[in-house]
Amino acid sequence: MNPKLFLSTVDAIVQQRGELYGSPRDNMENIAKRWSLTLGHKITPAQVVLCMLDVKMARLSHGIHADSIQDIAGYAAVLNQVAYDD
Repeated sequence: MNPKLFLSTVDAIVQQRGELYGSPRDNMENIAKRWSLTLGHKITPAQVVLCMLDVKMARLSHGIHADSIQDIAGYAAVLNQVAYDD
């Protein structure tokens, strides 16, 4: 898949997930709160995204799958939003 089509596909996926789960920032904040309770120490939204990226990278170690590659790009976009958007 060419880069423009790939990024367009990833953008559509991120938009679709936003419709299902709310804004990426709000979703990552919600997950961070839950993980903080589970783990007994503060987890940041950025840490949630980094962990989700690790999950996808671990899956790719068992074979290259287009959906995992798309998810990595999507999580990179979410990390950018969580880390830099006000």
